[in-house]
Amino acid sequence: MKELSDIYNHKKVEEEKYENWVKKGYFEAGDLSKKPYSIVIPPPNVTGKLHLGHAWDTTLQDMIIRYKKMQGYDALWLPGMDHAGIATQAKVEARMREEGISRYDIGREKFLEKAWSWKEEYASIIRSQWAKLGLALDYSKERFTLDKGLSDAVKEVFVSLYKKGLIYQGKRIINWDPVQRTALSDIEVYHEDIKGYMYYFKYKIADSDEEVIVATTRPETMFGDTALFVHPDDQRYTHLIGKKAINPANGDELPIMADDYIELGKGTSVMKCTPAHDPNDFVLGKKYHLDMPICMNDNGTMNEICGKYAGMDRFECREALLKDFYEADVVDHLEEIIHPVGHSERSHAIVEPYLSKQWFVKMQPLAQAALENQKTDQNVHFIPERFEKIFSQWMENIEDWCISRQLWWGHQIPAWYHKETGEIYVGKKAPEDLENWKQDEDVLDTWFSSALWPFSTMGWPDHESELYKRYFPTDTLVTGYDIIFFWVSRMIFQSLEFTKQRPFKNVLIHGLIRDEQGRKMSKSLGNGVDPMDVVEEYGADTLRFFLTNNTAPGQDMRYVPSKLTAISHFINKIWNSARFVKMNINHDMSYDDIQLEHLNLPDLWILNKLNKVIENVNVNMDKFEFGNVGSELYDFIWNDFCSWYIELSKETLNGNDSVLKKATQDTLVYVLNSIVRLLHPFMPFVTEEIYLSIPHLKESIVLASWPKTNDQFHNNIIEDQFEYLIDIVKGIREIRHQYVIKNNIEVSYNLTTADSGLENLLKDMAPFISKLCNAKCIGYNKETVKNSANIVIKGGNTLSIDLGQYADMEAEKEKLVKEIAKLQKELERSKKMLSNPNFINKAPAAKVEEEKKKQADYEAKYQTAKNKLENM
Repeated sequence: MKELSDIYNHKKVEEEKYENWVKKGYFEAGDLSKKPYSIVIPPPNVTGKLHLGHAWDTTLQDMIIRYKKMQGYDALWLPGMDHAGIATQAKVEARMREEGISRYDIGREKFLEKAWSWKEEYASIIRSQWAKLGLALDYSKERFTLDKGLSDAVKEVFVSLYKKGLIYQGKRIINWDPVQRTALSDIEVYHEDIKGYMYYFKYKIADSDEEVIVATTRPETMFGDTALFVHPDDQRYTHLIGKKAINPANGDELPIMADDYIELGKGTSVMKCTPAHDPNDFVLGKKYHLDMPICMNDNGTMNEICGKYAGMDRFECREALLKDFYEADVVDHLEEIIHPVGHSERSHAIVEPYLSKQWFVKMQPLAQAALENQKTDQNVHFIPERFEKIFSQWMENIEDWCISRQLWWGHQIPAWYHKETGEIYVGKKAPEDLENWKQDEDVLDTWFSSALWPFSTMGWPDHESELYKRYFPTDTLVTGYDIIFFWVSRMIFQSLEFTKQRPFKNVLIHGLIRDEQGRKMSKSLGNGVDPMDVVEEYGADTLRFFLTNNTAPGQDMRYVPSKLTAISHFINKIWNSARFVKMNINHDMSYDDIQLEHLNLPDLWILNKLNKVIENVNVNMDKFEFGNVGSELYDFIWNDFCSWYIELSKETLNGNDSVLKKATQDTLVYVLNSIVRLLHPFMPFVTEEIYLSIPHLKESIVLASWPKTNDQFHNNIIEDQFEYLIDIVKGIREIRHQYVIKNNIEVSYNLTTADSGLENLLKDMAPFISKLCNAKCIGYNKETVKNSANIVIKGGNTLSIDLGQYADMEAEKEKLVKEIAKLQKELERSKKMLSNPNFINKAPAAKVEEEKKKQADYEAKYQTAKNKLENM
């Protein structure tokens, strides 16, 4: 058995334990004699180090997997990482820019070498962070979204969906990132309100003196205009339908057409149509078979159809065009507006709606199957339930998914084009006469491979894979609400399509971590927190307990350093309680079954309490209500075990009865052993250290079983009885405090009770009460003297102490009279101030509120002092 140092030092306690656990294979699944339970880690991106959100997410999973392992399950927690497509490529390219080179300088092959090098560097960092957090991951089964097995799964899915007609290639308006030069899906775009202008320009009508005013927020796209549209019922413009207007940007004649898509009364109700640069215009363009000229290059510069503006950045072109329009008297007026503008989630560039040929997944049938499955008993259970509605609404309104990306890092699309005929071949293997075929250069959206994660990591498409057969579907997914659309929904519909099963039974949703003020953590605000810094300062156990106890499922969490300090104090309390137990047991003894007949009242009470705690913890662990579990354990350990039971045990431990002493020692070991096992999923390191220091059967707490209730310890009466002891002790302590009676003075108390059966119980309690508050019972139902302090305790019984023996009552009364007079004066001052309209109306609101609080405080103190004086 280990010795515990005098002072808890998280750095010493946490060193080397994890390496030992991994080395001995404690986290490896595969015990076929047990029932399986599986979780796959949401794979962190190899873009950088883990942040506090990752620490929260993985700690929740670690708690579940350790709990299930201790319950006797063959628990698999499968680790892995995501190649993260555009995000990683952006990082690698940023590093290359610092070296003065671009991917185009070195070519695809050399660029991919650099990307793989980046992956290895950051994968190693991430594993070291997992170790610091103490995550019970089965590294023997680790996967990566670009490894061969997952690549095979991606090809299988792509080819299958293509053959079913669910993957198709088409020209559509997509979100274009001009910095990364790639397509984006809708959920890779965030919108930000920015200041801009609505530009009102004059379009002359060909062969006429008339003109119409057309409004736009993006003048630079005018080079791609192919028509003007008005509403067919708009009497102002019906005479112009069929005529042509002159595009002031390039002199092109634009047909004036009518369509009821145009909103009557909005702006000038004349709309320019730019089919290649606006999704709504694209729909009109297709409807009327309009040309769809693209006026921009893929890097956001203007192309050759823009004349003298060619080569300019799109926003530079906007300013130059506006200047020229002013000179040509084309500008009618400008209106300043605040409008939502799409930005790339990765490069933060303003996204350009852009006509492009891309690969798409036809979502309607896949989404419908997912929605139908939610109505069956094989549905995915969302925790909290409200998030199922968010999932369903998304699936009901889903658009086709653009899956191609103009990147080099990722799964290259398994499609080839014949160099002469242009024929498309889609397959898991390249065509045999490869010299006549060219593979599509695009890669797949990173979420395409991530969507297969729960089953591709298990060996699918090999349906006979032992992992797949044993551990899929997985039991629980833990993730944030911010990726329900990105990831959760896609895993569900892909799993149903390819395995005919849900990917997981439960999905536990958590929120985001915000700073103390409730702001989202970001580099721009400088309020981000590195979890490794927190581990360094407070220890992993402290961070883990904080992350799992400060919010309910689905809610955001605030990072509050003062709470970490409080948790450190809690761990110190646990540490010191373990040291107390160690110092008060005989290590040569055997701690077998506790003999009930030798247990005293506190022993019986704490064991009954422990039973109830285990029951409540089990219920809340199974509901994923970890905050409730933490509160239950904190209260039991700090109050019941440390503040009450340990203090009460000293009476027996210091006594001469060896039988009773052995019973209390057995109880101390039993309860401490249970405590560290209950705490283990929260605090793996300190619980291992303590577990190894007390009598036990296993070589590590990781292998220990989850505590169970003991029917012999159930006692419906004991808690009710023990409340008398607690109330008496609290009552005596309150009287000591009120009348300033020093703790070294033994006080005598009298109990008045109508319960004839209470006297024997209280006699049993008397030695413990004496130990806790230096007091002796002088009798029951004795007549109380005038100068007694009385406190009503449980059951309406009264505790009395004759104060004449311990306090100068006349002096106490005099002090109270003075205090009452002082409080009365303050109350009058405060009431006068708060009844003054000048103060109420002119003083700052905070000042008025502060004065109201003062008045309430004076009133409470005044009433307490008066009551006290009356009692005396």
